Amino acid sequence: MSRTALVTGAAGGIGRAVAGRFAADGFHVAGADLADPQLPGVDWHRTDVTSAQDVARTVGEVQERHGGVDVLVACAGVTRGAPLHLTGEEEWEEVLRINLTSVFLCVREVLPAMMAAGSGAVVTIGSVLHRTAAPGLPAYAASKGALAGLTRQLAVDYGPYGIHFVTLSPGWIRTPATESRLEGEEELDRLRQSNPLRLLGTAEDIAAAAAYAATPEAALLTGSELVLDGGASVVSPASLLRDGHRERMGLPPLRDREA
Repeated sequence: MSRTALVTGAAGGIGRAVAGRFAADGFHVAGADLADPQLPGVDWHRTDVTSAQDVARTVGEVQERHGGVDVLVACAGVTRGAPLHLTGEEEWEEVLRINLTSVFLCVREVLPAMMAAGSGAVVTIGSVLHRTAAPGLPAYAASKGALAGLTRQLAVDYGPYGIHFVTLSPGWIRTPATESRLEGEEELDRLRQSNPLRLLGTAEDIAAAAAYAATPEAALLTGSELVLDGGASVVSPASLLRDGHRERMGLPPLRDREA
């Protein structure tokens, strides 16, 4: 019998890829978003994920149509940037409402049926930017750090019911939203060079990790944060210096990738 996945933010870059991947894997997929993802094999539910009423209605519709929600992938999110002293209360609350409270509402709604079934998986989309901070993103960093903490807590509380919780924390991912903020291939290449693998992730990479987290092969995976950044968050800034600077600091020269 086919399982059912509910994907929030399904019309966005990562959410769209996740919805498409689960549909390709044979899931019944319900996409919850304010925009229609227009993906074959995905049932669209117009949903404001910050509204408890909307979330309850959508989960109820999915359960009625497919008998339950086996996997929840919470992809809905927003980025707003300003230093803390320039961040207004409305902006702060908007980011936390979309990035964090929406997850609380969605998880709370799917939990009773998962508990009754004795199984389920919840995957949330975090960010490495609560581990290695970037300038001017206090609300974003706070919301994504809270997701990792919430994942650990839920894993402890609901593990006895057979429910798994995982946070995926991407680094730079090549989506339309990312590319709209960059100026061409030169900047994209600089992002590639910022991690040891010299790769710029795609939304499909994140979708693949979400799909794995929902498989029986991930039976022991819960309470974890999977960092998907090509190793960028483990790199010392000194490793990005040119060889001349490295020599003056007493560091060995960088080796060519092909060496």
